[in-house]
Amino acid sequence: MSFIRLLFHEFVSVSRQSLLKPPGYRTLYTQSGSLLQQDQPAAEAIDEESASREEDEKSEGTRVNPKDRTRIIPVETSIRYLTSQAYQQTYHGEPVWKQYRRNHKGLYPPSKTRKTCIRQGKISTGNPCPICRDEYLVLDHNNINLIKQFISEQTGKVLSYQITGLCQKRHLELLVAVERAMDYGLLKFDVPFREFDYSEYYGEQKQ
Repeated sequence: MSFIRLLFHEFVSVSRQSLLKPPGYRTLYTQSGSLLQQDQPAAEAIDEESASREEDEKSEGTRVNPKDRTRIIPVETSIRYLTSQAYQQTYHGEPVWKQYRRNHKGLYPPSKTRKTCIRQGKISTGNPCPICRDEYLVLDHNNINLIKQFISEQTGKVLSYQITGLCQKRHLELLVAVERAMDYGLLKFDVPFREFDYSEYYGEQKQ
């Protein structure tokens, strides 16, 4: 009977000690059942580690948000993305605007697309344009493989936003990127042929 009482008192004392200890303070037991208390600095280290994990989870949660566009993607990352397997599985070798369809009211679409798809660092529409919906598509004069998808193979001119579905802001960025690529010699284009009347410069030549 006395042995049972001793076990009961020991159990009560251990439970009281565990209630009085701060969170993160762990206790360890040996094989014989004797109690090994962990020192306070180790418990504080555990608290700091858990706090850092919570901060990392919060930061990862903001990045996972598909509508967040506050993170700046470098052009080099976008160039590598266009040659990756994930890009091929998403677009199947077709232009990024090929499978895009505009949502509009009524039978006929409006003459102009929306001004922008991103407001205050987040996507503000349920059907963003082909560039705004994929954050790894960066319009820049160095990203030639992406720019060529918006240039007509027959005429060599930039496709209209009525065909590609780009918002007005992204279409303007596309025009600037194309002009810069031409100026830097990164994009080939045909110079229009011009006929000159040399009689205006040299006069009429006698035969």
